[in-house]
Amino acid sequence: MLLIVLATAGVSVADTPEATTLEEFDAPDADQGVAVDDRFFYAVDNSVIAKHRRTDGRQVARWDGRDEGLLEHMNSCIVIEAMLECANSNYSTTPMASSVETFDPGSMEHVASHSHGLMDEGSLVWTDRTGDSRIAGFAHYSKKGGEAFKGSAYSSVVLFDERWRRIGGYAFPPRLIERMAPFAASGGAVGEDGLLYVLGHDLPEMYVLARPLRGPYLVHIATISIEAEGQAFSFDPADSRIVWTIDRRARKVRRIRLPDIEVPAEVRLFL
Repeated sequence: MLLIVLATAGVSVADTPEATTLEEFDAPDADQGVAVDDRFFYAVDNSVIAKHRRTDGRQVARWDGRDEGLLEHMNSCIVIEAMLECANSNYSTTPMASSVETFDPGSMEHVASHSHGLMDEGSLVWTDRTGDSRIAGFAHYSKKGGEAFKGSAYSSVVLFDERWRRIGGYAFPPRLIERMAPFAASGGAVGEDGLLYVLGHDLPEMYVLARPLRGPYLVHIATISIEAEGQAFSFDPADSRIVWTIDRRARKVRRIRLPDIEVPAEVRLFL
């Protein structure tokens, strides 16, 4: 296994262990990402969320907000406290504006909205919880949908309290900004191991990150080769080493086992 030393972090990176695809399902709405709970998975496509059974992939319900026109670009969803919490933005419109939209996965009804409005951080693309804090990914783009004065290098990870007040944040290592350009991290979630896992926009690579001991840059621990085309993903609540991902061109949802990742001593975790 090739070891690469990142000078900015002083940590050796194992590049690249492989993930194992376990199962795949047809999901016509799998364009932006997928969320999962113990019985269903939820394929996300901008203004649509489709609910499928985990056992056989059959679609059993669908929320469609296209005619309403209020939610135009839901980037991701995650099941938190038995609710679907979804990151929404106005991509590819500028200036960038974002909101968090909550759905009841039982009834598939929209139940709450928290607007961030215009934010210097960019477009909200994913959210998660870590300890008693919220963690969120924001994107800037060096292409359509980007600000003229801020390219993808301005993409970042931000920490909030439960009332969405900013309490911290981190920049991505320059090497990963280059890998994800001209886009950003389209999906992210904190694993039970306390590491942050992210997918870019289209490459079949999952990046494993930790908090630094000092400084503003996330530490790149590993790159996992994975059968996914970037976008948003979710950890399986039944197994902390399994993620659910999408292939947006094939319109598939995949269940994938991640390799174990060794955590260096020279980092901090998201716990």
